Amino acid sequence: MSESRCALLRWQFDLTWSLFEYHLERLEEDDFRWEPVPHCWTVRRGAGGRWEPDWAESEPDPVPVPTIAWVSWHVGWWWSVTTDHAQGRTPRDRTDVTWPGDGERTVAWLRGLREEWLTVLDRLTDADLDAPAPFPWPRDGGHTVARMVAWVNAELMKNVTEIGQLRLLRAAQAPQIRHEAEVVAGPDAVHRLVEDQPAVRQP
Repeated sequence: MSESRCALLRWQFDLTWSLFEYHLERLEEDDFRWEPVPHCWTVRRGAGGRWEPDWAESEPDPVPVPTIAWVSWHVGWWWSVTTDHAQGRTPRDRTDVTWPGDGERTVAWLRGLREEWLTVLDRLTDADLDAPAPFPWPRDGGHTVARMVAWVNAELMKNVTEIGQLRLLRAAQAPQIRHEAEVVAGPDAVHRLVEDQPAVRQP
């Protein structure tokens, strides 16, 4: 059975999103700004109360480990700008895209971006896929809209994997903390030790 390129790209996107939903439905508020190591990139309150992401114009060495909050902002940034280009709107600057500020609003934001992107995918034809890509490469770079859509799928899959791995790592810490408490201080200290563990490192 033959399948159009549009249908294949849409299938790949839907598959990637279904994996994302698996984690979005299970994220807890404290997951978002949890820092697994000291060398992290996260989001911090800036002037006026806006949540601003850590950033460098050139990639640091070593590369910082991003928090879920930072990765979710990153998804929102590149996806918003890609949709702007695809819809013929003036693309937003990086500094125009801010993190919503908590887990519930972040999840709603990401789901809203999906809905916007679906309007782009739903109107594409196979002929449209051969047009020059407006983003993320220069228009004269020889890339097509098909490659832009495939890039969105690949970039989203990468970021979904990062968020999922961070969520699982944090979830795996709870049994370890409980075990250490029982060994060192006995079962009565477990609840107190778990409560004393900071969910996030404040800036």
